[in-house]
Amino acid sequence: VPLDERVIFSGNLFQYQEDSKKWRNRFSLVPHNYGLVLYDNKVAYERQVPPRAIINSAGYKILTSLDQYLELVGNSLPGTTSKSGSAPILKCPTQFPLILWHPYARHYYFCMMTEAEQDKWQAVLQDCIRHCNNGIPEDSKVEGPAFTDAIRMYRQSKELYGTWEMLCGNEVQILSNLVMEELGPELKAELTPRLKGKPQERQRQWIQISDAVYRMVYEQAKARFEEVLSKLQLARPAMEAVIRTDMDQIITSKEHLASKIRGFILPKAEVCVRNHVQPYIPSILEALMVPTSQGFTEVRDVFFKEVTDMNLNVINEGGIDKLGEYMEKLSQLAYHPLKMQSCYEKMEPLRLDGLQQRFDVSSTSVFKQRAQIHMREQMDNAVYTFETLLHQELGKGPTKEELCTSIQRILERVLKKYDYDSSTVRKRFFREALLQITIPFLLKKLAPTCKSELPRFQELIFEDFARFLLVENTYEEVVLQTVMKDILQAVKEAAVQRKHNLYRDSMVIHNSDPNLHLLAEGAPIDWGEEYGDSSSGGGGGSPSPSPPEAATLSEKRRRAKQVVSVVQDEEAGLSFEAGPEPPSPASPDSVTELRGLLAQDLRAESPLLASPLLNGAPAQESPQPLAAPEASTPPTSPRHLPPGKAVDLEPPKPSDQETGEQVSSPGSRPPIHITTEDSAGVQTEF
Repeated sequence: VPLDERVIFSGNLFQYQEDSKKWRNRFSLVPHNYGLVLYDNKVAYERQVPPRAIINSAGYKILTSLDQYLELVGNSLPGTTSKSGSAPILKCPTQFPLILWHPYARHYYFCMMTEAEQDKWQAVLQDCIRHCNNGIPEDSKVEGPAFTDAIRMYRQSKELYGTWEMLCGNEVQILSNLVMEELGPELKAELTPRLKGKPQERQRQWIQISDAVYRMVYEQAKARFEEVLSKLQLARPAMEAVIRTDMDQIITSKEHLASKIRGFILPKAEVCVRNHVQPYIPSILEALMVPTSQGFTEVRDVFFKEVTDMNLNVINEGGIDKLGEYMEKLSQLAYHPLKMQSCYEKMEPLRLDGLQQRFDVSSTSVFKQRAQIHMREQMDNAVYTFETLLHQELGKGPTKEELCTSIQRILERVLKKYDYDSSTVRKRFFREALLQITIPFLLKKLAPTCKSELPRFQELIFEDFARFLLVENTYEEVVLQTVMKDILQAVKEAAVQRKHNLYRDSMVIHNSDPNLHLLAEGAPIDWGEEYGDSSSGGGGGSPSPSPPEAATLSEKRRRAKQVVSVVQDEEAGLSFEAGPEPPSPASPDSVTELRGLLAQDLRAESPLLASPLLNGAPAQESPQPLAAPEASTPPTSPRHLPPGKAVDLEPPKPSDQETGEQVSSPGSRPPIHITTEDSAGVQTEF
């Protein structure tokens, strides 16, 4: 688990309480599973008092202005737009709100005292949303794609083609969104006339009704989905026995079916591709390539700067004795929301102007988040490669000067490898995105003339094989094949142009380094344990004294470290209204200030979160090409990275010679259990 025994971020923010209509200071925590946890204050957290709320942010959007929010709320319930000058549904006492908006579930209202605070929390919460949206385990090579295909084909049966913005979260959340997509308009039509009061009051009532219905749908969908899964597991052995026995006949039957469908579909599909898809592929690809390539270049630059800063610190300050501290921080670079933000935000300008409506792309957010996940994976791969090669070098017992030379040489090797790996990942991303945009469009265009003819092909399938060969699946495969050639050709031509540092598929990797093929072997590196100073400890803010029987658990909690190592110590849970403003929870205004704080011994030792998310299933990380160690054992004491010195260097530019294969970051998350609302008023959100 990459973030095992770590806390991504913690600090104070102000939350609007709908029951009391007051703003209250909350101690907030983002644990390794990316669920935002809200406590009354830091003391309540340290004493293990149950949290006020645990928020799974899948499907949410972050809004940074009240105008945005009021517009969305007004659109969600037509006819309730507030008159000019009337009181809005929500008032924010500062100019820096942060609102979590969901089309069906309840909304969360936060505000900060400074713009820097707002930017920082926005980056952290956006990371939570990005992670929770990616809730279906990608290491599931069969069940995951089968589920998403089933959702897509169900929506196509309702004449809903194109991308779907609410295909996010785990399976139960996606099913709940699917139900609400149909149920929401019916409820709205039936209940809107019955809502009483002023426009803002009716808006508030509708949000509460929608949230209550969404919770009921979630619980029912969860029960039904688990029931379906158990039935499928029971039926699987018998189906596998038939497949193994009759595989040759099944394959022959499928090839015969595909040839017949191809003969019927191909002429129509080729005309459709030539007239309606082919002319637009270069434009779509260009729109995707520009921000994506900028984002991956930024990943490269951030990695280069962090390693160069570390190397200067080794030369000028700590030497080899401090290497454990520096590497401990570098190992978590891919999971640092603030340092990675400059990479992620390169995707924000992505637009498919003109093409979005033509191809029925409801939103580009699905492509933005996918590219951002790839960026994080490639950063993690680069850091892991660097860690492993440096660890090999340290086995030779180098002096400080030799170590600095080795770090520079290893950095160049890793960057060369990154250039090739990122090119491969980007080309795959472009191919997948083009298919995701064009295939639904083609199916929609062909449906009027082809869909009604498909049932007659059913007679070509033997009854014994009807469970394994589906006419509609074969039809979609044929349609995919008609456009795949054009997509592959477009990506290949883009690589030949070298406009965005893409490498040709035929390129030979010269001077390949054999050591890079061995990176996935061996135990995980514990930098704090091997190279750290065991006498250094964490900062203030340690938990309250524990009874002797809880000593072991407390010691484990005390070791929990933060990826963003700033814990704010404001503990007063004071409410405030739109009158005198409370003191601002202090926080760094930039990564530079953050590093300055990291140099000080300010870390409050943070206990691990005991309450998990109400997902029912873990939100998974994307798998990597090779398997890295499964867990990274945290060192015994918190450590901090001294502030890096400004470096006036440019990272080496991508070259034509790359080395090695992709390596992996750690894999899946631990299971997440179910919690519900209890008598103490603890709200657990999903």
